[in-house]
Amino acid sequence: MSRKPVTTRTGRFFRLAGMTGSVASSYAARKARGLFSEESEESRHEYYSRMAEEIVDTLGELKGAVMKVGQIASQTQDFLPRELTDALQRLQKEAPAMEFAVIRQQIESELGDSVENLFASVDETPYAAASIGQVHAGQLIDGRQVVIKIQYPGVDRSCDSDLRQLRTALRLGGLLKMPKESVDDLFNEVRDRLHEELDYENEARNIHHFAQQHGGDDGILIPEAIPERSSRRVLTMEKVEGDHISEVTRERYDQDTINLIGHRIFRTMADGLFRHRCIHGDPHAGNFAYRPDGTVILYDFGCVKTLRPSTVAAYRHCIIDALNEDYAALDQHLIHLGARVEDHPPVDPEYYRMWRDIFYQPLDPANQPYDYGQSDLHQQVAANTRSVFQYLNAFKPPVESILIDRMIAGHYWMMKRLGVKTDFRPLLEEYLTDGE
Repeated sequence: MSRKPVTTRTGRFFRLAGMTGSVASSYAARKARGLFSEESEESRHEYYSRMAEEIVDTLGELKGAVMKVGQIASQTQDFLPRELTDALQRLQKEAPAMEFAVIRQQIESELGDSVENLFASVDETPYAAASIGQVHAGQLIDGRQVVIKIQYPGVDRSCDSDLRQLRTALRLGGLLKMPKESVDDLFNEVRDRLHEELDYENEARNIHHFAQQHGGDDGILIPEAIPERSSRRVLTMEKVEGDHISEVTRERYDQDTINLIGHRIFRTMADGLFRHRCIHGDPHAGNFAYRPDGTVILYDFGCVKTLRPSTVAAYRHCIIDALNEDYAALDQHLIHLGARVEDHPPVDPEYYRMWRDIFYQPLDPANQPYDYGQSDLHQQVAANTRSVFQYLNAFKPPVESILIDRMIAGHYWMMKRLGVKTDFRPLLEEYLTDGE
């Protein structure tokens, strides 16, 4: 159902300020009660759940930067209360569309002519809706089928103030479990990536770059941008269709084809990380499509990060250390990666061993071929999340590599939903030895 958008900076400010005031008042009342009695686990859970609902409802209504931050924050489970990360995960799915009158006005304002003069047709029902914009199918005057990505009005102008308000709300609500320096680094990284993602001209350049990067890769398709119907807030691309992941059924895709798709996805991810040092940082199911011949189609190149060579080297060494169970070296390479606090004493190797044993399962020769469809790694991770609190002061958000973690987590979920059943260890070792 369409919702009337909050498109002015003032309107967004007051909506977020209202949420911040409510969250801060609740936290102050909670602290006051704590002066007179010890807080129970049930009371703490109730507080976090109530705060989570209010924050998520507001972010979902406002869309834009705060909704995107909510999606990213849902994956940083070590630094936010579990109740909040669970609620924030809804923002991955909930993106109600805006009415077409708003979309029409944005297209005409950006491209300088009426929709009728710019396109032979535009479907008023959105093809997809997301946090900072939505996509409509259309046809150019010359007959080419296209998709048009339109940014919601006011989102880019409100980005920085939205982020400041959200950060304030999380801080005043007692919901940020990390030092101020780490908060600064995290929000600066998110802001920089969002500024890039809000610039559709930058995305058009990313599309061209990735098309060149994967031009020789069999079975990988990247739609072409159409510059004459694009601007900073409107991006028109050729329509390249495939099946959504929900349509990849055993009636149309046999196991060999699914495994081929899995290998192509893995190579695309690993090439970007280890060889090109340029990654697609938003690999959720809606940004990929498939064909029964094993073709993989990549969409949405707004969230792209170019990595420093030192970051890639440290990440590679962390994987090698974990595979070799060299936990002293792993501790040092996590410091180089920016994930471990340098002046904190070394972390107990048993803590690293626990996490290594979980993440090693898909690579264990005894488990091959590994059945991602039956994998419960995410449940094992969730079951051990509380152990993080024991070493909370030893770690910090790995700002430079946070999108790498997001990319890998997104690919895990795609492998699981596709039902890939294969051994990626030999492929991974190719990339690990490349850097030696």
